Amino acid sequence: MCPPDPADTAHSVQTAAPPAPARVGRMTHSFVLHIPDADLEPEPLDPEQILAGTPEVTGKVVWESQDGRQVRGIWQITPGVVTDTEADELFVVISGSATIEVEDGPTLKVGPGDMAVLREGDRTTWTVHETLRKVYAINL
Repeated sequence: MCPPDPADTAHSVQTAAPPAPARVGRMTHSFVLHIPDADLEPEPLDPEQILAGTPEVTGKVVWESQDGRQVRGIWQITPGVVTDTEADELFVVISGSATIEVEDGPTLKVGPGDMAVLREGDRTTWTVHETLRKVYAINL
């Protein structure tokens, strides 16, 4: 999915005109966040990325490095089919399921408890079967 501009977004799917996502802010101390019911903010998709359905994306940046090159957060997408170009990302699925087809690469089937790694520049098609929520670490 697109490498996000840390000032605007921190999720896998790049948005058309990304609003500034909700942020916990720069981490000055250790913290805990309950992921399954964390409040997320809307992050509208670029309509050109939507191939099927009416998927909606929400997310929250929970930590960002001072130089903006490392971003950690929560991201969610409702069922549908979308395309994107990925950032260097590691994520763990909390709930839901999807099939991620990597152009000229593998097809990844992800669900609760699965960890996945996406390479910067991978072109992907996400088929979201049930609302997927993940936590991620992106390196820019």
